Amino acid sequence: MARPRSDAHLVKISKLAELSGVPGPTIKHYMREGLLPPAASRTSRNMAWYDVGLVPRIQAIKELQRSQFLPLKVIRQILDEQAASPDDRATAAAIVRVLGEMAPPLSMTRDEVIAAGSDPDELRWLEEHGFLEPHAEGGAVQYQGDDLTLLRLLIEARQRGLTPEMLPTSVLGTYMTFVRGLAKAELTMFRDGVIPRAEGRLEPLAEAALQLSEKLIVQLRRRALLPALQELIVAEGAPRGSQAGSGGVA
Repeated sequence: MARPRSDAHLVKISKLAELSGVPGPTIKHYMREGLLPPAASRTSRNMAWYDVGLVPRIQAIKELQRSQFLPLKVIRQILDEQAASPDDRATAAAIVRVLGEMAPPLSMTRDEVIAAGSDPDELRWLEEHGFLEPHAEGGAVQYQGDDLTLLRLLIEARQRGLTPEMLPTSVLGTYMTFVRGLAKAELTMFRDGVIPRAEGRLEPLAEAALQLSEKLIVQLRRRALLPALQELIVAEGAPRGSQAGSGGVA
């Protein structure tokens, strides 16, 4: 199917992915989330054409989302010059830099990841839903940084007996819902509490706040686990797996 004659600057999604270095499914996910406009033209039901000028924006989204903990709604605001103030852009730059420093400087190819224990179907799901940002280098698809850390955690979970039935990959969607809420609350507190008092020290303060929050969240989660379990037990009336009337050890 030929490109629409009216515009020579339109390309297929595969070409857009090649030029930006971001997989087609991920680009479509960005479009669903409102970070990118839909297809500029359709020459048939299954043939869409996209503005090649989207490449820089796609690459900017990928850079801001490297850790997968920067919510797409925040990224959309950051990239919108009318919505993002200089302070917000400075905060975003500090976040990206700190997250890049925290990410391990390692990479593995898709074949290596699968050989290590990743399921190809799970990889596909993670990519399509924006949890992974693979890179094409030397003709091979590679994962690196926090993407690789996430994959290693999932591989470890499977190796330790947490099967896909017990811990489906889709549960990450539930986690991300709460993490995004937490990230939004953190950024709101930072914008309300730190930015007005930064006095020219915004970026170092943003770095310090992000590094502190990583440790703080872990500590607070530890404190919340047992009380939360107790609340669930009380609400349900009995522990899961208990059997009334079963013979137990006195």
